[in-house]
Amino acid sequence: MAQPDTKKIFFENLSGAGKAIAVLTSGGDAQGMNAAVRAVVRMGLYVGAKVYFIHEGYQGMVDGGENIREAKWESVSSMLQVGGTVIGSARCKDFRTHEGRLKAALNLVQRGITNLCVIGGDGSLTGANLFREEWSGLLAELVEQGALEADAVQQYSALHIVGMVGSIDNDFCGTDMTIGTDSALHRIIEVVDAIMTTAQSHQRTFVLEVMGRHCGYLALVSALACGADWVLIPEMPPEDGWEEKMCQKLSATRSRGSRLNIIIVAEGALDRHGKAITSSYVKDLVVKCLGFDTRVTILGHVQRGGTPSAFDRILASRIGVEAVLALLETTANTPACVVSLVGNQSVRVPLMECVQMTQEVQKAMDGKRFEEAVKLRGRSFENNLKTYKLLAHRKPESELPVSNFNVAVLNVGAPAAGMNAAVRSAVRVGISEGHKMFAVSDGFEGFSKGQIREFKWADVGGWTGQGGSLLGTKRTLPAKHVEKIAEQMRKHNINALLIIGGFEAFESLLQLFEARGTYEEFCIPMCMLPSTISNNIPGTDLSIGADTALNAIVETCDRIKQSASGTKRRVFIIETMGGYCGYLATVGGLAAGADAAYIYEEPFDIRDLQANVEHLTEKMKTSIQRGLVLRNENSSENYTTDFIYQLYSEEGKGVFDCRKNVLGHMQQGGAPSPFDRNFGTKISAKAMQWITKKLTETFRQGRVFANTEDTCCLLGMRRRALVFQPVVQLTDDTDFVHRIPKEQWWLKLRPLMKILAKYKTSYDVSDSGQLEHVVHNRPKELDASVAM
Repeated sequence: MAQPDTKKIFFENLSGAGKAIAVLTSGGDAQGMNAAVRAVVRMGLYVGAKVYFIHEGYQGMVDGGENIREAKWESVSSMLQVGGTVIGSARCKDFRTHEGRLKAALNLVQRGITNLCVIGGDGSLTGANLFREEWSGLLAELVEQGALEADAVQQYSALHIVGMVGSIDNDFCGTDMTIGTDSALHRIIEVVDAIMTTAQSHQRTFVLEVMGRHCGYLALVSALACGADWVLIPEMPPEDGWEEKMCQKLSATRSRGSRLNIIIVAEGALDRHGKAITSSYVKDLVVKCLGFDTRVTILGHVQRGGTPSAFDRILASRIGVEAVLALLETTANTPACVVSLVGNQSVRVPLMECVQMTQEVQKAMDGKRFEEAVKLRGRSFENNLKTYKLLAHRKPESELPVSNFNVAVLNVGAPAAGMNAAVRSAVRVGISEGHKMFAVSDGFEGFSKGQIREFKWADVGGWTGQGGSLLGTKRTLPAKHVEKIAEQMRKHNINALLIIGGFEAFESLLQLFEARGTYEEFCIPMCMLPSTISNNIPGTDLSIGADTALNAIVETCDRIKQSASGTKRRVFIIETMGGYCGYLATVGGLAAGADAAYIYEEPFDIRDLQANVEHLTEKMKTSIQRGLVLRNENSSENYTTDFIYQLYSEEGKGVFDCRKNVLGHMQQGGAPSPFDRNFGTKISAKAMQWITKKLTETFRQGRVFANTEDTCCLLGMRRRALVFQPVVQLTDDTDFVHRIPKEQWWLKLRPLMKILAKYKTSYDVSDSGQLEHVVHNRPKELDASVAM
């Protein structure tokens, strides 16, 4: 990691000197809350503010005393990987009373606290806003009672509040993703994957009940991620007669050779008449109508527990830092805001606008306006529901459109978790659009050999949870076999191509575009979906597979750090994959709490290494017991992992010892994360709909002919939306020698990682969130769980 620029520590107008910030967690706990607390504390100290913990939520604020304690840098060490909230959370009746809020105001003013960072749900944030509105009146009342000096009213005239939403239900409008939701999905999917093996063994049906009294997000997205046969959610109760339809669907699935059924029920599921649909009712129904061996699993609070996922740690760290910036910039006239995530970007939205829209959802549900409730949840939720229906419910052959188009799908490059979910989605959406779907084995090498066969709906059953590439994949580029590939395309009358893969897939699409001038067979719509753990594809912020790799890195780093527990001080040097792209090392380092991350994109030399060792040595002399240093595999030709390990070992003598680990291909394997399953599923569905549109547009005189740039595209996520981009237009943005984009958004996260590791460095606030209003039709092209 290059030596930070110490000339510019922070923008002067954002100095926190003389300010006091307090952080509390309230309401139900959620994995990732500790990461948010850690980010608030360390960013607050970084800008020169005093930072306080408020233990036990609002109850601690009312009770005061030892519940409000000053936080130091070391106070938040080793809490990044801990679930729940280490500063405690409690429901507080006292804070709902005027007298309770009066006590809380006195406790804050006595410590000079006028900046509050509240991590909780809509109830907690609404309470915070009421507290802010009453603040001046509360202080005046305390002066009248003689509890405060008169000048305190002027000195502490305004209370500033910034919220972060911590809720596993993802039920808060104004943000794509709440802290804890992704981790809860991890718990659910782990259980589903485990249940599927026993269900297949015994030909069972499992009814799985997940949390969500008022919001069906967890049920819906987990159903999408595991390919459940049926899902029941509060926002969209099933039509009357659903029992018979569900049983018909389960029976049809079994008749096609499946040995199991999965039904997911949100705990708040209702029918059209407001009657609760319980998991036991669903079980009894299946047993009575079909006689299937059926079991119920109620997950309960296991969904709240466990280690936070990589996504939740990164989300919480990003918005925790953003929350401190928002507090520093706020004025007496600034409304209380919530720091949220839209697509891949942090934004600030007025707190009460979010609360009001969240309440509107419930009103629509209470009034049985279910279509409106789904729309109010946002396009993300609406798109999830549409995609699930498209993939899970097969229309009878008689109802399918007849397109007479043949579409081929193949994987190219190294395998990545989530590829199989993308193939499944493509096959099923293609069939629903009326196409014949052909799967190609072993990439373009298999294409040239004619390893092509038609795939039916049932051929991709159970694919979402499978890691690697079930189709097989090769790195071979098409240029070597272009003539044979064209011949196979003629033979099978392929009218469109969907390529799922990494940098080789990008290069392949460019070669096929060039080949259009020689072979008319390639004058067809062609689309690429980025899928690689390296996340090194131009034109997209994220790639299928990268999230699973990040989780593998973070889980391993947690275990490695834990191995040093109770021993002498130790530093671990970890080598990650990624080629020349430092995404895994940087973002994995942020999620795992690394002290340094060496990457190719940020050149470093021996002076930088020495500065990092000295910095770590100073930290080790305090209460820090473990250090973590990540190195991208191709970050430097000469400063190898062995060299860095030996340097740290030598320079750390007497203070700490060293260990090194090369993570290798374990980053590429394993079951795909919920994020990658959903990302792959949804962008693949979107790509197939684009292909259908292009096929219709380019079909003339009995044939498909597409030779324009906009018919050969990459579908990528850019900040807030999914965008189709002609691949030839991405060549100028690409470093082909090192196989990386010339500009990479995640490099802006590196200063954040350094700040949280106690470096004094400059931090660019130009990209920080601006206050935006919540609107019903704000574009949300993608699922919240595919936002970083």
